[in-house]
This record gives sequence, C-alpha cells and structure tokens, in this order.
Amino acid sequence: MLLSAVELLRERGVAGVTVDAVLQRSGAPRGSVYHHFPGGRAQLVGDALDLAGESMTALIEGASGDGAEQALRRFAAFWTGVLRESDYGAGCPIVSVAVGGSPDDARFRQAAARTMERWREVLAAAMVADGHAPRAAASLATMAIASIEGAIILCRVERSVEPLEDVIGHLEALVSTGRRPTAGGNAGTRSRRPAPR
Repeated sequence: MLLSAVELLRERGVAGVTVDAVLQRSGAPRGSVYHHFPGGRAQLVGDALDLAGESMTALIEGASGDGAEQALRRFAAFWTGVLRESDYGAGCPIVSVAVGGSPDDARFRQAAARTMERWREVLAAAMVADGHAPRAAASLATMAIASIEGAIILCRVERSVEPLEDVIGHLEALVSTGRRPTAGGNAGTRSRRPAPR
C-alpha cells in the first residue's frame, strides 16, 4: 500500500492519493488500510512521503561516500529508471507536495522541506570531502537539487531523459573544477564525464 501511495504521489500529487486509488493499485482489502493506517488517508500520505524521502536520501548518502559526482550520477540513474519505467508519467513525490496548492499539500509541505534540506546537506558534505569550500559546496548543492528537479520536469514534458543527462554533465563539470588543490595536486581522481556542448 505504501509503495502504491508513493507511485500515486509521483504521478498525481497528494490529491491523487485516495484510499480508493491505493486499494485499486495495490489490490489490498479495504479493511487493511485502517488496520495498518489507523490515522486514515492522512497517515497513509504522510508515511508514503516519509518512505519516498528516506529512500532517496539513503540512495544519495550511499553514493556520496564515493564522492559528490558519484552521488549525482546515482541520483540521475535512479530518475532515469523511474522516468522510463513510468513512460514519463512519474515525477518526484517530494516536489509534488512542495509545489501543490491544495490544503492537503500544505499539511505535508514541512516534511517535504526537511527532505530536500537533507539532500542538500548530504551533497554539500560530499563536496566538502572532495575539496570544496563549505560555503561554495552549500551553494552548489542547492543548485544541483534545483537543476535535477527541474530537469525531471523537462524530461516528462519532452518524453526524453536528455535534459537530465545535460544537467548532470554540467553539474559534474562544476563539481570537478570547483575543488581546492591539495598538496599532491588537484583534489580528487575519480573519472569524470565532460559537460555536454
């Protein structure tokens, strides 16, 4: 049921996550909703939002140990898979809550804000570990999240992953060139793909 609710968040936003829609997609019996989610629809939506946010945060954290560029690549690979598998019908569930204008969306907006802040913190920490100055890393992490989320929207509109590939290429170039030199030469030795021209 939670996975079905996450899928509905990606495709339709908070307004599309109804008990009936979750039951239809998951095939679960109606009584199981109120057994597992005594708080009803609000709890189901909140738990689905938490699951989506925690899953994507874990993905970024897991990859960031190998550097900021690897974290960016893994995030992009995840979204490339989601976009293609959904035939470009699915977007980011966190963004769907953040930009939604209904009263339901407002109830969950703080959780969405916390998730995005965590993404920025993880990426910025990876960039600092790679040799970026802390203030520059924080700014670049914000730009990375904004650029990737914007690219996901363009991918859905254009029905192509090319906007995301372009954005990641430019971000990798910025991440690799913004490092401070170390005593042994340039910081970082990971392979890098050049930005698209």
